[in-house]
Amino acid sequence: MTSHMDQTLRPGLYIVATPIGNLGDITLRAIEVLRGVSVIACEDSRITGKLLNHLQISKRMIRYDDHASERDRNALIERMHSEAVALVSDAGTPLVSDPGFRLVKAAREAGVEITSLPGPAAAIVALTLSGLPSDRFLFAGFLPNKAKARGDALIDLADVPATLVFYETAPRIVDALRAVAQFLPGREVAVARELTKKFEECRSGDPLDIAGHYESHPAKGEIVLMVGPPVAKTLSEADVDALLRNELASLKPSQAAAKVARETGIDRKVLYTKALSLK
Repeated sequence: MTSHMDQTLRPGLYIVATPIGNLGDITLRAIEVLRGVSVIACEDSRITGKLLNHLQISKRMIRYDDHASERDRNALIERMHSEAVALVSDAGTPLVSDPGFRLVKAAREAGVEITSLPGPAAAIVALTLSGLPSDRFLFAGFLPNKAKARGDALIDLADVPATLVFYETAPRIVDALRAVAQFLPGREVAVARELTKKFEECRSGDPLDIAGHYESHPAKGEIVLMVGPPVAKTLSEADVDALLRNELASLKPSQAAAKVARETGIDRKVLYTKALSLK
């Protein structure tokens, strides 16, 4: 199928966002570009093949995933100097939690012309459904697999005054919710899954309640986990002192300050100064 686009696409790299579920979410511009490029770099040719089939586009696909070597990358960049090359991921916007980042960096360094076509991104769709504050958010990719590393990652993000957005897998969602309840107490969470598909759902509320739901109804599919920003509680000076004194009984001033900061949303440095004077 040819369109006038076949002749007019300039050589370079075209980053093309693809649907995250509902194939109706492909943009008209994405279809035109996929028709017009010489080759498509993709994570999995079976998944991209299904989309191309649906769009009645027949194109050569080159696998580009986490295991791609520097040689694979250089071969693609070589092509970009004389041909139009598309980069797609299995779903959504390439480079968001996937391997395209190195390719784009290398293409930029090689002076290749780069065009990015906006389209679906699970993190953004989930945020709009969640009802959590979306004026400031931090996308933090996947939480670590191991319990200790997961807890450390959450503690690291405890002071960020924004909604936190994570990608998560179905088998790990219950553990992740329990960790949020433990390390970021008092925060509202939202869990969005099967986005844009038939069984799309978004649940919000207390992390332990939602964990309970998924224990009795195991989740399937890709999941976005969102955690509301810290809630600065209106506490009197005396309340804050009491909380700090309580923690100072067993913790160093820096640790006590960090713990009370997580629980109250009060700035950690302010609490540390206070803790030192109480000590």
